[in-house]
Amino acid sequence: MTTSAQQTPLVVIAGGSSAAGIAVARSLVAAGLRVLTVGSDAGRITAAAELTGGAVPLACDLADAGAVATLAAQIRAEFGSVDGLIHLVGGWRGGGGIVAQSDADWDFLHTSVLTTLRNTSRAFYDDLAASPVGRLAIVSSTSVTAPTAGNASYAAIKAAAEAWVQSIAQGFAAQAAKTAQAAQHEAAEAPEPSAAVVLVVKALVDDPMRERSPERSFPGFTDVSVLAESVTGLFSTPGLNGARIIL
Repeated sequence: MTTSAQQTPLVVIAGGSSAAGIAVARSLVAAGLRVLTVGSDAGRITAAAELTGGAVPLACDLADAGAVATLAAQIRAEFGSVDGLIHLVGGWRGGGGIVAQSDADWDFLHTSVLTTLRNTSRAFYDDLAASPVGRLAIVSSTSVTAPTAGNASYAAIKAAAEAWVQSIAQGFAAQAAKTAQAAQHEAAEAPEPSAAVVLVVKALVDDPMRERSPERSFPGFTDVSVLAESVTGLFSTPGLNGARIIL
């Protein structure tokens, strides 16, 4: 797996301070990829990176478009173009019925889930589209296809995030088609499009969660290690653009 510059693929993890971020970074590093893990708090993201075996920590407010643009320029200058963006920024707010869905919860979810995705995907889109192994992935929720009154805001924001990713997938496909048309004229091999993918879980679980609640079985939850393996596998699996994969 090499980029057009014959370098090991470079992957940015947005929201790398979480258990999922650490697991994904560790898996990618173990697979030989270069990993930049990004969080809003410098101390937390540095501590998280130390558990990954080699990911480089970077601090940035991903809800700030200007800060993300500056981060993208810094990454290109110091590390080169980006081949992967794994968006793990999120959070959950819910409870009650439709009337109880508060504006504060909506604003929190919109900012943490959708705004950060929009900012990061726009900042790195051209890099991903041009990469021979370009991959963008988000973690979505089964609630998108089975929403309830109690999680209306969460499900709606996750649905919007999925729509954004599918729009990116269409953009990747359209750009690949143009490249293929040009390759045809030159009798060259047409490249496969970069891939934008949605990974779907009910919820995530890790060992510390199990230790804190030994009485719980966490039915239907996906272990962060399974998510990590799935993300790493994206970089060696063709034909994924636009896929919605239930873990």
